[in-house]
Amino acid sequence: MRTIVVVPTYNEANNIAPLAAALWELDLPDLAVLIVDDNSPDGTAAIAEDLARANPGRLYVLRRPGKQGLGTAYKAGFQRAIELGAEAVVQMDADFSHSPAYLPEMVSLLDEYDVVVGSRYVEGGRLDERWGFGRFLLSWWANAVYTRFILGTQQRDTTSGFRAWRTETLLGMGLHRIKSNGYDFQVELTYLTEKLGYRAREIPIYFEDRRIGQSKMSNAVKLESALRVWEIRWRYRGLSPADRMQVPAAHPSPSAS
Repeated sequence: MRTIVVVPTYNEANNIAPLAAALWELDLPDLAVLIVDDNSPDGTAAIAEDLARANPGRLYVLRRPGKQGLGTAYKAGFQRAIELGAEAVVQMDADFSHSPAYLPEMVSLLDEYDVVVGSRYVEGGRLDERWGFGRFLLSWWANAVYTRFILGTQQRDTTSGFRAWRTETLLGMGLHRIKSNGYDFQVELTYLTEKLGYRAREIPIYFEDRRIGQSKMSNAVKLESALRVWEIRWRYRGLSPADRMQVPAAHPSPSAS
């Protein structure tokens, strides 16, 4: 299965080469990496482009003129991955919070499911022990209580940024529908997936704190994302599986659950 891993970056110069090497070591022979960089001042894109020249067909770079937000980075990356012939599209962070070791299982499960989510909050999922209790409680409450209560989602880790998608699922969802651009982008993906009747599977992961660099998740961003959950509920209030987008013949539409 042609798999393309989409990795948005901003100041991740020290992580690009190690992450690409770890991904290429996996038992996924037809895997490529797509770096979507928002003009990182630390030279992330230049490092990625050097890797791309040394590994043709295995690494691609999509440069953007500036910091335009996580949501638009992923949408641009998903679209480019589809153009490159991906049958499976993976989204993950550049900082090793998401271990590449989970990818073979996630991609294999796409034979049965439309999207596979690396989850911190299903049985067996764990967070880095260095997280304080307050940080853990806030994250758990936002995912397992607040968002699920408002949206009625079945998935427990609604803000997970570690997912494997069938290309047909992304096409059927209609990326143009997605309006969120911050960390609520992940919540919108979760809700849209379920409203359209796609089959989602959560697998437990260990979520490690970033190894190198600084988090981009400020308290202001967290608050904005929490408030936008209500907007997401209103936007898709009348959506049903009948509202899936028509998928081209080369990508037959997956069946509803």
